[in-house]
Amino acid sequence: MPHDTPLIATLVGAFVLAFVLGAIAQRLKLSPLVGYLLAGVLVGPFTPGFVADEHLALELAEIGVILLMFGVGLHFSLSDLLSVRAIAIPGAVVQIAVATLMGMGLAWAMGWGLGAGIVFGIALSVASTVVLLRALQERRMVESEQGRIAVGWLIVEDLAMVLALVLLPALSGALGGRTVTTGTIDWLGLGGDVWTTLAVTLVKVAGFVVLMLVVGRRVIPWIMHWVAHIGSRELFRLAVLAIALGVAFGSAKLFGVSFALGAFFAGMVLSESPLSHRAAEETLPLRDAFAVLFFVSVGMLVDPSIVVKSPVPLLVTVLIVLFGKSIAAFLIVRAFGYGNSTAFTISASLAQIGEFSFILVALGVDLQLLPSEGRDLILAAAIISILANPFFFLVLDRYRARHAPLRPEKAAAPVPAPQPIPELPVTALANHTVLVGYGRVGRLVADGLKAAGTPFLVIEDQGDRLEELKRLGLEAVNANAASAPAIAAANLAGARRIILAIPDGFEASNVLKRARQLNPGIEIVARAHSDAEVEHLRQSGADFIIMGEREVARGMLAHVLETSQNDIAAAAAAEQAVPGGNQAGPPLAPDAAQVADSASGVATAASVEPGPNQRGLAEPAAAAQKETL
Repeated sequence: MPHDTPLIATLVGAFVLAFVLGAIAQRLKLSPLVGYLLAGVLVGPFTPGFVADEHLALELAEIGVILLMFGVGLHFSLSDLLSVRAIAIPGAVVQIAVATLMGMGLAWAMGWGLGAGIVFGIALSVASTVVLLRALQERRMVESEQGRIAVGWLIVEDLAMVLALVLLPALSGALGGRTVTTGTIDWLGLGGDVWTTLAVTLVKVAGFVVLMLVVGRRVIPWIMHWVAHIGSRELFRLAVLAIALGVAFGSAKLFGVSFALGAFFAGMVLSESPLSHRAAEETLPLRDAFAVLFFVSVGMLVDPSIVVKSPVPLLVTVLIVLFGKSIAAFLIVRAFGYGNSTAFTISASLAQIGEFSFILVALGVDLQLLPSEGRDLILAAAIISILANPFFFLVLDRYRARHAPLRPEKAAAPVPAPQPIPELPVTALANHTVLVGYGRVGRLVADGLKAAGTPFLVIEDQGDRLEELKRLGLEAVNANAASAPAIAAANLAGARRIILAIPDGFEASNVLKRARQLNPGIEIVARAHSDAEVEHLRQSGADFIIMGEREVARGMLAHVLETSQNDIAAAAAAEQAVPGGNQAGPPLAPDAAQVADSASGVATAASVEPGPNQRGLAEPAAAAQKETL
């Protein structure tokens, strides 16, 4: 079998270079998207060296688009959008219109047609949700009012882009591009004019939406619940992928809508199910992998010579992205009565372009609406804007640090202005227990600590879990446990122990090392799922490590040996009760006791891994359980 097949070569080249350059970008505190795009440039046809198969890369990228849009649908929250609808909806619509007009102006100056100008302008108007969420999460702003406005703003932009992807093929002929006729129009014998095409497209989209909302929202969650009850994780993961890819492909074939719209609605329908979080977790690795291929395939389309061929148009394009639409957003937010801090936050959030822009320009070029130069300008501007966006947030951080404590913002209009985000309050607890993570294991540990009357607090950054902790009256720190503010707020320096209940042992080690440096005498309890995690946690300084699989084995072994002990004792009693039995032989009960002792020792050794700082933790389980957490 040949080992230089185009598919394997494309996958290997894309993944290896994306990993290397993405890691370098992350190390430089930039978005990994920059590394993925540059990896595409290096394996593209415009640079020397290895050239990946462009057609295969684009087909693989289609899977990336489907999974990417499916993930957007899974995280789509109508309630979050409605909570900020007064500013997010009109603000985003006006900002899209202003940015589109600026892009159309540049397109007109370069001699492009109306259709090219519209596609070019719309592509400039939408920001990257991936880049924005990362910036907000680093600053603990996702749950703040400013964060909700920014996210709601981008949701409106995403919905507008979905609508553009649906309508653009129908309007392509009228805008000077390739005329797209559907099989439905030919089958009905209708004319191919723009109004007929648009009407048929809208009817088919409406039919698809109704089908998904009426039938899909009942059938898809039912399928997922049925698969979940089977108990096979592999089948559950396969079901999620089958729904995402199947709905996207079926919607394109039966209703003529894009893969992106079909996948978005599949995710949105599934988001209403209680299993949506699990579905998102199960598909995340594959979604990330194909999303990387999508960004690499986009980078393959970039012609670096655009910097030399069209320096002035590129400069103007970058200025529109970084300053044009940001200034427009600032003025819009201020016009709605919000203060400078909120306006600057929205402006910094929009100072980049990303995934939807790539999808739109690819469609524009395919429809012969947008020249290849326009695609190159968009892609080059995307790389530059994603590189520059962190600096906008650094300026925002300095502004908020300088002005927020002295002059809290007040809204000029009746709309209440968001206050600056306060620092995390430091707990009043001392000699207490810090529980990191409030998932399935964390809940059980918290219940036990509460029942025992042990003073403790929880570090958690998931909104739904924080709400549950609030309802239960438990003290919680809303932050990532590895961050310095979280460690300070939890008073790890004065804590007695820390329990790492998060499932990823390698991630837990980051918190573990910080805790050990700050408080050398703190007792550290951690969980692991593999021997590698156990060894990693031990080397990082954990005192007490419990491996879940070994704990299960311990319970099974203890039950079996306890049953054997009872059987042996019963047999001994029966033998002694039989007249003329062997009374001279050794008694069986002591052997049974030895078996039980052996079971206890084996069980304890199987479930507990002593760390380098552990003191007497490898003793029998009965002794270890005397100490109350």
